[in-house]
Amino acid sequence: MTIPKASDALKDIRVIDLSRVRSGPTAARQFADWGADVIKVEPPESVEPDGALGAGRDTADFQNLQRNKRSITLNLKTEGGINVLRELIKTADVVIENFRPDVKNRLGLDYESLRDINPRIILGSISGFGQDGPYAKRPGFDQIAQGMGGLMSITGEPGGGPMRVGIPIADLCAGLFCAMGVLTALYERERSGEGQWVQTSLLQSQIFMLDFQAARWLTQGDIPKQAGNDHPTSIPTGVFPTTDGTINIACAGEAIWQRCAIALGHPEWIEDPRFATNEDRSGNRKIMNELIAQITQTNSSHYWVDLLLEKGVPAGPIYTMDEVFDDPQVRHLGIAADANTLPFGKTKLVGQPFTMNRTPSHIATHPPARGEHTEEILNELGINDFNQLRANNII
Repeated sequence: MTIPKASDALKDIRVIDLSRVRSGPTAARQFADWGADVIKVEPPESVEPDGALGAGRDTADFQNLQRNKRSITLNLKTEGGINVLRELIKTADVVIENFRPDVKNRLGLDYESLRDINPRIILGSISGFGQDGPYAKRPGFDQIAQGMGGLMSITGEPGGGPMRVGIPIADLCAGLFCAMGVLTALYERERSGEGQWVQTSLLQSQIFMLDFQAARWLTQGDIPKQAGNDHPTSIPTGVFPTTDGTINIACAGEAIWQRCAIALGHPEWIEDPRFATNEDRSGNRKIMNELIAQITQTNSSHYWVDLLLEKGVPAGPIYTMDEVFDDPQVRHLGIAADANTLPFGKTKLVGQPFTMNRTPSHIATHPPARGEHTEEILNELGINDFNQLRANNII
């Protein structure tokens, strides 16, 4: 393999990435960034001229998803393309796909067929709604999952109607959970010697992320409502105006609430019967928030964040994207990682959100051009009749 490894952590793992759009590539990126040989299988230009379903190849989105991978073109609509893929699967540890469930069966890429090729293979499958059941054949899209998974019903201002989250959270979480499931299966394989089928969906992932809101319904029959910027249970927690912007203040528990009242110059609020307990503050949230806002809007965001933190009250600025990456702590963490890309040259992309002290991750190679490594990968399989494969529209 000619491209440098992004890490030593997963350097002995080979992943075949058959996925598209976002959820599957997100899963595959976790392996690529930690040193696995991730081979992205793409259709030849003769089959699909634009080469991308979802973000275009020369966009920041595509580049951020596809780094540290190799690319081979295979026409999976031909028997020759499927045969080459089968040879590749013999050498692999993992296959990741997000086809609709019926598509992989039609292509002969279902788990039982893959297991016949390679008993140690782990298939990571992401779907919209699950591999079976009444909605199995429905196409899955992030916003649909946000709505059906309940997230949009608890997002946004009270009475404002459903609101989507500003990132494709169902796609991203499904990809991360798929990667977590595959890693779990790889660990189990060390004991059993056998692969298995890992399944997740946008809908399952979205519901899992509801966490305590879902638990409130399951255990108590409590249907959560929209709360806007106000935390549903820790009060006061929300967004407050300043002379030059807005800040977040988070009061979880009585001790922090009391420190907050003192820091804002109103210790009498502690004994005020309207605010004496969390339940009282919940019932009088609007009045309390208005009183706090009257105070915070008398000075700058920087002033209030520094003062509240000094007094032991969690607080923070609310950044625009440029301010996020200009923050000294964000710069210190290095999550804006140096990268080389074909469309943007030397730039930065979003790095991994966790670190490992012995086997760190970095962006080692640019997201590949379509088919950039086709001949290299075929040579590794002992296949070298490239002209014939091209003539037959297989690569």
